[in-house]
Amino acid sequence: MIQELVMAAAGAGAAVAVYAGAAARVVKQYERGVVFRFGRLRDDIRSPGFTMIVPFVDRLHKVNMQIVTMPVPAQEGITRDNVTVRVDAVVYFKVVDAADALVRVEDYKFAVSQMAQTSLRSIIGKSDLDDLLSNREKLNQGLELMLDSPAMGWGVAIDRVEIKDVSLPETMKRSMARQAEADRERRARVINADAELQASKKLAEAAGVMSDQPAALQLRLLQTVMAVSAEKNSTLVLPIPVELLRFLERATPGAAASETEQVPSSSPVPPVAPPVAPVPPLSEAYLRGRAAAAEAVEDLTGSSVEPTHREPEA
Repeated sequence: MIQELVMAAAGAGAAVAVYAGAAARVVKQYERGVVFRFGRLRDDIRSPGFTMIVPFVDRLHKVNMQIVTMPVPAQEGITRDNVTVRVDAVVYFKVVDAADALVRVEDYKFAVSQMAQTSLRSIIGKSDLDDLLSNREKLNQGLELMLDSPAMGWGVAIDRVEIKDVSLPETMKRSMARQAEADRERRARVINADAELQASKKLAEAAGVMSDQPAALQLRLLQTVMAVSAEKNSTLVLPIPVELLRFLERATPGAAASETEQVPSSSPVPPVAPPVAPVPPLSEAYLRGRAAAAEAVEDLTGSSVEPTHREPEA
């Protein structure tokens, strides 16, 4: 009898151990447990730690509540200014409602991935190339809003969206490089012109000081000679002031005479008449013919009409 009781107690203990082993579950700190009883969702969400379920009746699903880092595959698109680009991004999200993440969507990770790719292509088509390259913070916020609206219904919260890289065609890269080079050259020219303007103002001030003190020009000349001779050159360049050349020009007698000759006089110059071609002498035959013609005209018209004499053309 005692042996039977011991056997029964041992069997009952074994059954309890098997039941406890089948019913015992452990939920980790970063997880939440969702229980389905006969396929129906239980309202209570199992918190981290040790928990029990009804074997063969309840089914426990563990949902990871950590932030998930999901890379978005590179998407090709045409920007608003008709430039073909290839953009890839990364999405950071986490589950805030474990029950909705299991019930409302089949696979919330796949759903977030597809939504991120679609939103990224939409952002590419609505943006300019300059915005993709320099105004990424605004685009990231736009992507986050586009993903966060449908994801909240799935029990998922979008933490951050970042555009990682924007790939451009080689022709566009070369064009942008030329543009940047031209802009740098323009800045260099503006800076150089500004420096020349400042230097010219300082030189003008120095020239004004030297004009008041003629000895300063001579000192400057000697300083220049010393600077050139310090290089130990075989050829010494000696600059000559322009004022010295003007003094020598005025001191030369021939220069004054030439200046006097070149100065025009104040009295008016009478105009020169063009030369007249000489008249050739008249021959005797021409004179006899003219006399005969005059007599014939006198016989026809009378003495009241005088023939018109024409001078021979030159």
